[in-house]
Amino acid sequence: MISKGETPALLSTTYFGPIGYYSKMLLHKEIFIEQFENFTRQTYRNRCEILGANGIIPLIVPVVKGRGSKMPVKDILISYDTDWQRNHWRTIFSAYNSSPYFCYYKDDLMHFFNKRWKYLFELNMAINECVCDLIEIEPDIKLTDAFEAVPPACVNLRAAFTPKKHKKSDDNYFSAKEYTQVFSEKFGFISNLSILDLLFNEGPGSYNILSSSIINCQAH
Repeated sequence: MISKGETPALLSTTYFGPIGYYSKMLLHKEIFIEQFENFTRQTYRNRCEILGANGIIPLIVPVVKGRGSKMPVKDILISYDTDWQRNHWRTIFSAYNSSPYFCYYKDDLMHFFNKRWKYLFELNMAINECVCDLIEIEPDIKLTDAFEAVPPACVNLRAAFTPKKHKKSDDNYFSAKEYTQVFSEKFGFISNLSILDLLFNEGPGSYNILSSSIINCQAH
């Protein structure tokens, strides 16, 4: 097991966040999840990326559009104008039903695609708790009290994880450890996909892959 850094980290909420995001849960002794920032579209707050037969597939949770006013992420309502839950699960099934651990985890995860969740933040927090249980990590998670009130000596990583290639920054503490993916022979290794990809492909080995992806721990 790695030794957690004493510095806390401030993260955004995510929908089945990327592997690098979960490495922070393992690296930092204390995690703050931002709940008062204004919701930002085209981020991992309401989307994840998995790997299918034709490449990377974004899965996006639709949200109820406000009346032009900015809203805290904790107040964002999920839209059910489309049957996105059924579509997400069908896409996940198609991508991973042949993976080594899909049958092992599907019952734990199907719950998120059957129940109607009102708030995006509520859904994301429930997902995060489940994922941490499956990986067998126990982060000390707290919610922020106000926006911009960054806890003392806290590493601000709210904008560190983004699906936008041109906005991605280098992470000096993360270097993706390769593992065998369902479509590795076709695409080679695709790094930092949704944590779903790691779980379905590596199962109980997910923790070791995650910890092996963390670098420069002593410098942290």
